[in-house]
Amino acid sequence: MTISIISFTKKGAELSKRIKESISDIPCELCTKCSFFTEEGKERQISVVKEPIGIWAKVRMEQRHALIFIGACGIAVRAVAPHLRGKLSDSPVLVLDEKGRYVIPILSGHMGGANALAFLLSERMGAEPVITTATDVNHQFAVDLFAKKNNLYLEQKEGIAKVSGKLLAGEEVRIAVETGHLVDSSLLPEGLQLVEYPPKEAVDILITEEKADVPADLILRPKRYVIGVGCRKGKEQEAMDCFLEETLDILGISIQQVRNLSSIDRKQEEPALVKWSEKKRVSFVTYSAEELQSTKGHFTPSLFVKSQMGVDNVCERAAMKACGKGGELIYRKRAKDGMTVAVARAEWRITFDET
Repeated sequence: MTISIISFTKKGAELSKRIKESISDIPCELCTKCSFFTEEGKERQISVVKEPIGIWAKVRMEQRHALIFIGACGIAVRAVAPHLRGKLSDSPVLVLDEKGRYVIPILSGHMGGANALAFLLSERMGAEPVITTATDVNHQFAVDLFAKKNNLYLEQKEGIAKVSGKLLAGEEVRIAVETGHLVDSSLLPEGLQLVEYPPKEAVDILITEEKADVPADLILRPKRYVIGVGCRKGKEQEAMDCFLEETLDILGISIQQVRNLSSIDRKQEEPALVKWSEKKRVSFVTYSAEELQSTKGHFTPSLFVKSQMGVDNVCERAAMKACGKGGELIYRKRAKDGMTVAVARAEWRITFDET
């Protein structure tokens, strides 16, 4: 995830630099509409925004950036409102006052991670998070956040409101989990009732990879697939997009089922890979050559790749490494025009442990 910070005053711009320093482990760009930075001697680390703020927001939301506005909430609301798509796809948006006293997530608090980012800024900068999502305020189970933590995707977003509404009203929520995938039923949060799988009657939440024959307000399915990829430096975006989409089509995998895009750390800033992951909202993870070489399994070796990267195979090893224990390589190395791809399938487990 890349974070784009926009400020409107000199104090706000100074705060944006502090934010970037505090979250140096996350890619971050600094932008400002402050006229001070158009004068001679402007600081190069802050880009001056000349287009309307709504256009600035639109471009970054299309790139799936997280947006932080340092200023009034109204500015942020007016900037992002025309570009909203839906609860499960909108970019996270937060607002800070220019003194950095409060941080307010105003969009995509759970699925986009705005609430988590607010708590991170609270921890590292001392800003007080102002959380307004009802489940958080009332310390209730948040099904969308639970889904994100467990690498699940939601089939019908309308069910989120139904489930949350029941919990907030003090009603019991019935949940069924496909046999063999729940780690510890004793950790079930208050308000949830675990029923036998497959359920004999309608449930509120159904977690399964199988075809659902029982009515459920909300069906959650596992994201099991990891795409391992390697490419020549500076590979064209269009070529990479087509290559990855073609691979998913061959395997009959939807983008919702993809857990990670994975590669070697030397590719962590490769534009075609970063932009694809942002556009598709798929986490991009990378590993060192040593980590990949130590990954256990039977892989397709290449002496040339070994001489260039320090590991005999990038795509297959990266896919298996990101899967963790129990992963299975289901699509071996495929090469095309300076790109390689492999796909692995991870085991899936459900836990209610918040730690």
